[in-house]
Amino acid sequence: MSSANNKDSTPPRENVYPLLPLRDVVIFPQMMVPLFVGRERSINALNKAMARNKEIVLATQKLPKQNEPDPKDVFSVGTLSKINQILKLPDGTIRVLVEGIQRVNIDVYTRTSDYFEVEVERLDETVSDNVELKALRRSVTSSFETYLDHAKKIPKDVLKSLNAIANPSHFADTIVLSLNLKIKERQDLLETVDPIERLEKLYEILQREIEILQVERRIKSRIKKQMDRQGPPGMPPEGPPRDGSEQDEFRNELNELEELIETTALSEEARTKATKELKKLKMMSPMSAEATVVRNYLDWMLSVPWDSYTDEINDIDHANEVLEEDHYGLEKPKERILEYLAVHSLVGELKGPILCFVGPPGVGKTSIAMSIARATGRKFVRLSLGGVRDEAEIRGHRRTYIGALPGKLIQSMKKAGACNPVFLLDEVDKLSSDYRGDPSSALLEALDPEQNHNFNDHYLDVDYDLSKVMFLTTANYLQNIPPALKDRMEIIELPGYTEHEKLEIAKRYLIPKQQKANGLADFNVSITDGALLDIVNGYTREAGVRNLEREIAKLMRKTAVQVLKEGKKADKKQQHKITAQHLGKLLGVQKFLKDPVEKEDRIGLSNGLAWTEVGGVLLQIETLISHGKGGLMLTGKLGDVMKESGQAALSWVKAQADALGLDRDFFQNIDIHIHAPEGAVPKDGPSAGVTIITTLMSAVSGIPVRHDVAMTGEITLRGRVLPIGGVKEKIMAAHRYNIKDVILPAENEKDLKEVPANIRKAMNLHLVSHMDEVLDIALARPWRGAKTSPGKAFGLDADSHSGTA
Repeated sequence: MSSANNKDSTPPRENVYPLLPLRDVVIFPQMMVPLFVGRERSINALNKAMARNKEIVLATQKLPKQNEPDPKDVFSVGTLSKINQILKLPDGTIRVLVEGIQRVNIDVYTRTSDYFEVEVERLDETVSDNVELKALRRSVTSSFETYLDHAKKIPKDVLKSLNAIANPSHFADTIVLSLNLKIKERQDLLETVDPIERLEKLYEILQREIEILQVERRIKSRIKKQMDRQGPPGMPPEGPPRDGSEQDEFRNELNELEELIETTALSEEARTKATKELKKLKMMSPMSAEATVVRNYLDWMLSVPWDSYTDEINDIDHANEVLEEDHYGLEKPKERILEYLAVHSLVGELKGPILCFVGPPGVGKTSIAMSIARATGRKFVRLSLGGVRDEAEIRGHRRTYIGALPGKLIQSMKKAGACNPVFLLDEVDKLSSDYRGDPSSALLEALDPEQNHNFNDHYLDVDYDLSKVMFLTTANYLQNIPPALKDRMEIIELPGYTEHEKLEIAKRYLIPKQQKANGLADFNVSITDGALLDIVNGYTREAGVRNLEREIAKLMRKTAVQVLKEGKKADKKQQHKITAQHLGKLLGVQKFLKDPVEKEDRIGLSNGLAWTEVGGVLLQIETLISHGKGGLMLTGKLGDVMKESGQAALSWVKAQADALGLDRDFFQNIDIHIHAPEGAVPKDGPSAGVTIITTLMSAVSGIPVRHDVAMTGEITLRGRVLPIGGVKEKIMAAHRYNIKDVILPAENEKDLKEVPANIRKAMNLHLVSHMDEVLDIALARPWRGAKTSPGKAFGLDADSHSGTA
């Protein structure tokens, strides 16, 4: 809308009329209504209309409380009306009786100073007498009649007057006057010019209003009946309800339940139980508390899927395509999943073990379960078990408890709506137990293929078949899974991603995903490989890619701000390239620095390799010898197993006193302090044994440890090197810190196949079976027969680089 000059125009032009803005009413054609006018502009508009031909445009304000509306504050569709009567009241306001003539569309405001004057276009309503219109009118009439039955305040004579109206447009507008509608709904009906479309909208509104009135009536009836039953204070409650309508409604509900029990594909046990409960319900008062319990029970019994299955996709090529599309790497888990699906496709039953994906956070355990559902065409439901400590949450509460419900398993089956979904039990290692029972024990029956065909929920109290469900579980820590539960599952480990894998995941999945999420899908935004590697190593330290995605999202938000600052000049083809040099400004200071690797050989300092939930790390262990009485101190927040490795290492080193040329009372006159830096980080496990012996041998012999060698392995008192876990992650950590020589237990040779071939070729992997071999490689010079100088042994000779780094 636009405003033109504000000068008076005489004589009046065709289709130009004064405008009267209305606060909280919408005027329809053929509608006669009194209005009270008090605003100066509105009074001027009335006077102008009376001076001309008594015709005025009535349009509704968008905000009723606005005293001085502008043209933009008034709806563009109004009603051309005739002033039939006008009366000035003593307080200065004017009472005017108006009658709607025709719908009009406001094209332009020709005057806005002392009153509104508008040029309008008359909206002609085309009426076609066809079968569709007759059927629609009949449906609206029937619905309006039902509405009148419920809305007792409206006289029934309205229906007779409606039948006498031949014009369908006038018919629809007349019904609107009898409905309690909001201003926006009335305006929408006014703006709907086509009578057929208006009748369709009116029919939907009538259905909604009827439903609301029915609910109101039901609530009032129940409250009234409850009050009648309770009677006056001090009087005993009356017998069963006497309200016929309430009884009829209850009877209809019973008939519906009976029909559902007959038509739903229940098991025989469930059908017998439901029929028995329905028989009990028929003998109860509809307002009794027990009747509500039985109703809820039957609702649950009939809403759980008993014989509903989704069509499965048994195409291994399709499954492989989906897994490759959704996830990069994870070759062994993908291979095992395809084997699992292939066997199920051939056998037709899920008799194999339950798959349990174990790995650190963010490696894709939950998303790979969703991919399995997509690959097989099954529904997907997820149940998080983190913090669940009540057995009833799994198996349900018995109906004797107030507010009893089925367990999470049955609730999830209702949510799935099918008997054969992919059911993910997330965080199974986070289950706990207390006085309310052990939830992990409640899961045993559900996860046992030999038993889950007759799973019994305490609430339903009938056997439910879970044998067609494809159960999958996830966990972060294998040792936290209860043994009995772990025995029913096949463990598939999802190790942390390597730098190369994270780089590919970021380029293939994370960057496109975050571009789309931040509105940059159509812009030329790129992040260099160098920047991504710096983010991986300097801003995130994790096994998965969750934090990596957060940092990429942060970069995209910064880029979005830059694009908006460019405004209209922003060119979608313009390249926004993020390099490693931009990271400091965009992401701030690096959160993690590479662990300091010594540039020179040091006495009493050796490089160990450790596995953590975020992948492999370099763990430096240092030893300091001082005068004392044979004491051993172990610090660095070490666990019991690692402390025992320190004790065993000292015993083995003492046994080598003759080979080292040490005096027999050497160890009785010194104190040994073994320390693992980063004391705030808990450290445990036996794999630091060879590292502790190496640093001890270096400290007592004065021979430096090679700075370019890292090691891992468990030791025995006889010096044997035993195998350890996390080989791939530990080798990857050494490669990340540019250490080429890695000492590994010989029995871990089989695990080297998991290490990427290009990294294996770049490393010198030393497979050893005894500590003698370790020391020959790790120490800077031969150690047998070496003489220890007191200065070097006690850290007094600064030039020899003894003591700690």
